[in-house]
Amino acid sequence: MNSRENVDGKNLEVSGRIFTWSNIISFSRVLIAFPIVFLHYKNDMQINALIIVLIIYGVISDYLDGLVARKTNTISEMGKMIDPIADKLCAVTLFGYTVWIGWIPLWFLTYAIIRDSLIMAGSFYIKKKYNKVAMSITSGKISVNVLALYWLSVFFFPEADKAHMFLLACTVTIMLISLFDYFNRYRKIMAGAKFN
Repeated sequence: MNSRENVDGKNLEVSGRIFTWSNIISFSRVLIAFPIVFLHYKNDMQINALIIVLIIYGVISDYLDGLVARKTNTISEMGKMIDPIADKLCAVTLFGYTVWIGWIPLWFLTYAIIRDSLIMAGSFYIKKKYNKVAMSITSGKISVNVLALYWLSVFFFPEADKAHMFLLACTVTIMLISLFDYFNRYRKIMAGAKFN
């Protein structure tokens, strides 16, 4: 690969705007995790309609923010930063809660935090060096979806141990693959490749 080729495969127009609909949608996703935890705990760990609505909104918003940004041509540096941070804050809150109540192993949360910390450190260094935020990559987005599927299976079907073990193995694997993908892209960017 030529070092000046775009590592993301194509050039996208990225703005410096902050207040866009897509950014508002991304930011709102941060706000749903705490009510889910609070309502579930206060309801003796039973799921009610409001919890389901909040979870559905969280899932939809993760797709909607990117779709709105692309359709309205408002992909922004702020959006590239808010979207993964919103995902990570939601994940840490929801997984932290399910670890606390004993439904998910602590080692998995530790693994996820270490992996995300490495990716965020690389992203921070890219931002510091180039004054530009690198976009999420495909395997990273797949990782978020498999992670969400694992959490949903545990949260809605706490007795389905075999399904949990299968999804846990899938999640650990895809998270590791995406970590290597992020590292490979980081290496290319450091070598001078352009990126969106």
